[in-house]
Amino acid sequence: MEVEWNMVVALPIVPEANELLNRDPLALTLGMVLDQQIPLEKAFSSPYVLAQRLGHEPTADELAAFDPDALVEIFAEPPALHRFPKAMAGRVQEVCRALVGTYDGDAVNLWRDAEDGKELVKRIAALPGFGKQKSQIFAALLGKRYGVQPPGWREAAGAYGEQGSYRSVADIVDAESLSKVRAFKKEMKAAAKGA
Repeated sequence: MEVEWNMVVALPIVPEANELLNRDPLALTLGMVLDQQIPLEKAFSSPYVLAQRLGHEPTADELAAFDPDALVEIFAEPPALHRFPKAMAGRVQEVCRALVGTYDGDAVNLWRDAEDGKELVKRIAALPGFGKQKSQIFAALLGKRYGVQPPGWREAAGAYGEQGSYRSVADIVDAESLSKVRAFKKEMKAAAKGA
């Protein structure tokens, strides 16, 4: 399945970071990896900051083979790329190794030719650190914003795949939708605390 990289999501981050997400499937994948316990703006701008610190846009092969201690140093350099730079530098490296080992180092191969939505979510969930929820969110993001729509993708993405929902990064197209997603997340956190 050929994907046209034209992300409709316009996150409130520097335009160059959005452009990188639009043209580089690895950057998008790394944004999803980092989207954990930090604001989504930070998570999805960090691939751009990483590229700036390296002086070029890295490949999965490069990051997979990178000296782990040196990668941690790059992640930890102020301002850190993530709240947990050591753990997330390791996670990025693990994901890149999985992409190299299973998908020829090309992140687009993760979703290219997925027979159906279940297979898409299963492939994503096989990546280190991708549980069910994160896998469904990534599948919804790919389907809603990038046109990766194998049969049954909405069902496989669960509630995140619903049209007109405001549950995740997959639903952000402007400031209003960002506010709705934030309100939904706040409501879910409050419900979890009350349970």
